[in-house]
Amino acid sequence: QDRHIVTVEDPIEYYHGHKKGLVTQREIGADVPDFPEAIRRALRQDPDVILLGEMRDLETISAAITAAETGHLVFGTLHTTGSARTVDRMIDAFPAHQQEQIRAQLSVSIVAVISQVLLARKGGKGRVAAFEVMLMNPAIGNLIRKNETHKIQSTIQTSRRMGMMTLDDHLLELVQKGAIERQDALDAAQEPKDLELRLGGGA
Repeated sequence: QDRHIVTVEDPIEYYHGHKKGLVTQREIGADVPDFPEAIRRALRQDPDVILLGEMRDLETISAAITAAETGHLVFGTLHTTGSARTVDRMIDAFPAHQQEQIRAQLSVSIVAVISQVLLARKGGKGRVAAFEVMLMNPAIGNLIRKNETHKIQSTIQTSRRMGMMTLDDHLLELVQKGAIERQDALDAAQEPKDLELRLGGGA
């Protein structure tokens, strides 16, 4: 599509050529001093999409939320596993007196959270990605606002027809398909005891 995409990376690992859209890549330390300043500069370049290599601190997360609230599609990465933990990590970056406001902002600015875990392929040839997919809807937005993110997992589980999937559901599928080892799935699971029961006694 004809879009202007601005990426902020530390470091740039792959250079993207222009096709229909325009890709502007910025590297921390070379083009900009840090992620928050990079986002501020990016907003002056009339971007349609902003990609952040990592949202590692309060200033970066805050700037990303502002960018999203002003109509930009923002992609960012965090070192977390699972949708609820990702939301919690963003909220916990802020002092306690700001967290209620941040929960309200995230409940309307988040579009989706996709969590990925890489596991050894059964047989030892390469890796397999297991995913969790959370798509924002009124129920999940309400849980974030009410500080009940621990209930997000069950909401995802009952929303598969909407395209959502928990990490443990995907791990179960991968074991059943013979793509990964049972123990690797249990080690990566969010609720290993529950997954073990669902897997039964088979190898």
